[in-house]
Amino acid sequence: MDRIKEFLYESAEVKKAVADTLAGKILEAIKVARTSLQKGGKLLLMGNGGSAGDAQHIAAEFIGRYKKERRPVAAIALTVDSSILTCVGNDYGYDAVFSRQVEGLAKKEDVVIAISTSGNSENVIKGVEKAREIGAQTIGLLGHQGGKLKDKVDLAIVVPSNDTARIQEAHITIGHIICEILDEDFD
Repeated sequence: MDRIKEFLYESAEVKKAVADTLAGKILEAIKVARTSLQKGGKLLLMGNGGSAGDAQHIAAEFIGRYKKERRPVAAIALTVDSSILTCVGNDYGYDAVFSRQVEGLAKKEDVVIAISTSGNSENVIKGVEKAREIGAQTIGLLGHQGGKLKDKVDLAIVVPSNDTARIQEAHITIGHIICEILDEDFD
């Protein structure tokens, strides 16, 4: 019982730190996404492992609905097409699985959201670099001091923790906050 409470308290403490230090950056991310979507852009999300799951979860909230009935919001998780992932991985190497998709799908009006607890995932870094070449805005949901991605994205939201599980919990909370506020913009 004590261990369970400890995990929950640790999660709450990380979220409190996010509230105290990152609310302004989260608001900035909302504004970037809102501007993109209002101009006909879309959100492209990417990450590995649990962060891939988070990318899919957030994209689903936009395409489906979050809390209210509204039209779908253009969002794509670059982590879901096994044929693309295995084709690109086989033909170009795993480091290219996101950059190749960004090159084929992203436009300058879009926002590419890179999710990485370490900030050092090479395939995510290459995806961000390709997005910047195209002129798309880039947002990083990061942890562990931001890693290499911190200086490569236009907006770095670095969860103040070194615990991967706590970082992922904060990332999905941040994603939900973005969804909830943007829900108000779309009928």
